[in-house]
Amino acid sequence: MADTLQARHASPAADLDFHRLVDVDNGWIDRRIFWDEGIYQLELERIFARCWVFVGHQSQFAEPGDFVTTYIGQDAVIAAKDRKGGRQRLPEFLLAPREPGVFRRGRQHPPVHLQLPRLGLWAGRGPARAHEEEQYSKCATFDKSKLGLHRARVGIYKGLVFATFDPDAPSLDDYLGDYRYYLDVLLDNDAGGTEFIEGNVKSRLGCNWKFAAENFVGDAYHAGWTHASAAAAIFKKDVKVNVERSYQANINGHGTEFGLDLIGNAMGLAEPEVVEYLKENEARFAERLGKLRSRMVGGMSSSNVFPNLAYLTGFNTWRTWTPKGPHEIELHTWVLVNKDMPDRLKEAYRRGVSRTFSPTGMFESDDGENWEHCTRSNAGVVTRRQKLHYGLGMDSKIEHEEFPGAVYKVQLNDANQRAFYQRWADLMSAASWAEVPARTGADQ
Repeated sequence: MADTLQARHASPAADLDFHRLVDVDNGWIDRRIFWDEGIYQLELERIFARCWVFVGHQSQFAEPGDFVTTYIGQDAVIAAKDRKGGRQRLPEFLLAPREPGVFRRGRQHPPVHLQLPRLGLWAGRGPARAHEEEQYSKCATFDKSKLGLHRARVGIYKGLVFATFDPDAPSLDDYLGDYRYYLDVLLDNDAGGTEFIEGNVKSRLGCNWKFAAENFVGDAYHAGWTHASAAAAIFKKDVKVNVERSYQANINGHGTEFGLDLIGNAMGLAEPEVVEYLKENEARFAERLGKLRSRMVGGMSSSNVFPNLAYLTGFNTWRTWTPKGPHEIELHTWVLVNKDMPDRLKEAYRRGVSRTFSPTGMFESDDGENWEHCTRSNAGVVTRRQKLHYGLGMDSKIEHEEFPGAVYKVQLNDANQRAFYQRWADLMSAASWAEVPARTGADQ
């Protein structure tokens, strides 16, 4: 694919007018943002190295010394819980080179210490290390203080762990803003909190990361067509959206499209016990979240936290679209459950997600095929000349007495996609965070 999608640069990416490539006012987007190598490299700098990026859940760091390995953009990172003084501290995040097969993951095999063999002086203990230190001490140009691992800023919101390498980035709370209201639907519907079911699935897709992100941030329209055969197999009928009881909402590029049907997505797991759990606990959810949000816990919905963290209520799958170039992503997937939920229900969620949103899942294979084709089609010279239209729902914005952010009537809408790309253009155009405008709803 790389051979057929070679970038052709008309000008350095930093000099481009990104708000012209993304014409939010008229709903037109230039395809160049999905294939240009220069634009992709600038994304790594101005989006992934700048934004708060999801790197794990606190349940993955239960004990001091627990760690996971992941990526922020294409920078490999180690997320580890500090051991100092034996205290239970927040995870610290270190940027480091990684070697296949070096690290053991998860709580089952907590290492005595992280071993990075190719870092020489930083690996191991005892005589070998003493010998290395002696040799390095004879090197006139060696300065250990100038080497080592880069530390990131860490922020945690109700179990979700984020990191940023930009010292000027706003606080995580300010970055998420009022979108926390929508995150709480899954993160705070139970007093016991949440956890990731142990383990995660990684797979590769030949698509631009933004196609996956925009699909989850607001594309409800595709469901009835893309997933028609899978829906027929599970529900014995077509997928339908309640026009009068569905919405889109976005804040600073984060977005969710949702209905108030309580179990619309959860039914897709084909696990009746999960549906019963949601129905039986609706009143308890309402005590914590209020009536409206209690109806969203398992409802028909999809969401994306800018730039690349996505999740589905009901299915409880959380995933990141990790870029591997302008034409490929590595998809990391987890299952989130309430910590106090019975083990049999946790297993039902795990089994249901494996059936639907895994590399061989009925729904994920549908989506992946779409995203890959959307990316491959940009290889055509004539195709590149035609912009993509995102004009659905231009006049659908409403004021809602409870829902925060920019709120739009009806899930079948392009409002959240426009907001996602507006945030993308804001960041790509800005030399620093000071130049990035707030997009909280009133200005959209």
